[in-house]
Amino acid sequence: MRDRLTARILLFDAAGRLLLMKGRLPTAPDAPGAWFTVGGGAEPGETVHQAAAREVVEETGFTDVEIGPVVWRRTAPYRLVGGELVMFQEHYLVARCRGGEPCRDAWEPHELDLVDDIRWWTLEELMACEEDVYPLGLRELLPDVLAGRYPAEPLVIR
Repeated sequence: MRDRLTARILLFDAAGRLLLMKGRLPTAPDAPGAWFTVGGGAEPGETVHQAAAREVVEETGFTDVEIGPVVWRRTAPYRLVGGELVMFQEHYLVARCRGGEPCRDAWEPHELDLVDDIRWWTLEELMACEEDVYPLGLRELLPDVLAGRYPAEPLVIR
């Protein structure tokens, strides 16, 4: 199984809200969706920071984004849209922008089919949310990130 370098972005607006997408897996398109961070796989030759900057533009349309450090890492197997099983090497980066309404103009057809919603969340809204939010533990880890308390080395999360 090959590794896939992946950038997941903890994208905050000027009010400290986190942007999350709600979608379904390609392997379970009829299943209920879950909330997750913006991001995706790195292109050949891209660093995780370059991939993060590109993914934010593609998935939100925001170009005024400041990409910060990697604060968390996670490894998990997933099936790509074409069915290939790969080991995602996820890097969660902090990023900030002015905010606004995300744009879906650069989304790929499978993203349009599988992503049902995209919206900004306050920490309080996330804590009260009864739907699944990924990565697991996001809500518990978020207060430190919001306060600017980043680990010296990325935390390995589940």
